[in-house]
Amino acid sequence: MIRFLLIALLALAPLAAHAQTEQQTLVDRATLAVQEMLSDQNGTEARNLLKKAKGAMICPRVFKAGFILGGQGGGCVLVGRGQGGNWSSPAFYGMGSGSIGFQIGIQDAEIIFIVLTDKGLQALLDSQFKIGADASVAVATIGAGISGSTTAALRADIVAFSQTRGLFAGISIDGSLISARSDWNQVYYGRPTAAQQIVIGMEGQNPGAEPLKEMLARFSAG
Repeated sequence: MIRFLLIALLALAPLAAHAQTEQQTLVDRATLAVQEMLSDQNGTEARNLLKKAKGAMICPRVFKAGFILGGQGGGCVLVGRGQGGNWSSPAFYGMGSGSIGFQIGIQDAEIIFIVLTDKGLQALLDSQFKIGADASVAVATIGAGISGSTTAALRADIVAFSQTRGLFAGISIDGSLISARSDWNQVYYGRPTAAQQIVIGMEGQNPGAEPLKEMLARFSAG
């Protein structure tokens, strides 16, 4: 019996390692996206807003493809900023949308949502948040190749910055659905951990998240 149990555990180990690798890959890509977008000469406004942010959601690769029927999606991480300026570990989310119309092309984008209010952060912490559906949460979009809400950034709860590559003229985030991935949180932190616990309670701990936290601290200092 013990022998069979050991064999079963060994068989599951590669699956767990693969899942953890998926999580870490997303965190690593998010770290690179922050570095690329905020180091850029066009990242001045994003850096200034990050200094007073309540949190940030990083979507390092939102992929869009279409032939008649179009759609886009990608993985994201949400981090919160404490009163002392320290950043939380990431909670995992997915972002997706669909569209209908004549379109042929392919594109991927890096998007950083800088959260400026507690209301905006709470909206993202919900299990699902549809951009543009809640009139009380203002989302402004800034960046080459992105279109969406036209609310002025200074009055927005959330400001989205992006840079895109590909054949589409632009990428729209209005109507995109952002959904929590609690299963990914559990794999990455080794136990069931809600996004609220990670982002607000600062409870999640994984050494692999340190470079992301340090990168955000670097650009939000001062």
